[in-house]
Amino acid sequence: MAEDGSERAPESGAPVPEAAEMPPRPLDSIDRSILRMLQTDGRASIRSVAEHVHVSRANAYARINRLIEDGVIRGFGARVNHERAGQGASAYITLKIVQNSWRTVREQLRALPGAAHIALVSGDFDVLLLVHTPDNRTLRELVLTRLQSMPEILSTRTLLVFEETDLDPEA
Repeated sequence: MAEDGSERAPESGAPVPEAAEMPPRPLDSIDRSILRMLQTDGRASIRSVAEHVHVSRANAYARINRLIEDGVIRGFGARVNHERAGQGASAYITLKIVQNSWRTVREQLRALPGAAHIALVSGDFDVLLLVHTPDNRTLRELVLTRLQSMPEILSTRTLLVFEETDLDPEA
């Protein structure tokens, strides 16, 4: 229950573990509506979710828990304005890595301060990394000292972000 007496969707600071290796259950229109609502407002109360999708609170609660258990919902979080949070420099960094070193590189990148997104991709490079740093000096240090000192990273290319816009999940 929240301070105002209303129930809230389950919240956890810890990431939700990945679902077991089983085929995903199909989502119906109610599940998809719940997901859209929680993407827009992860703090929505169970009551407001239930009213929005026209089901009982118990049904909404059970559906949200099933979506969490199935690994569809991986967690709840806040959309951050990085500049206002003191992270005024952002960049996408492309990496070429040693073949078969993905798992090692991924763990090293996860430990980097400011790493926000890591993706193994196809094309001219192997990994796409999004970072947020306080300033360009810190970004330069991250790329030239931290990344380029990793033996599994063969080359990097840094693309500065001048402006970013989060897309509204309802759009």
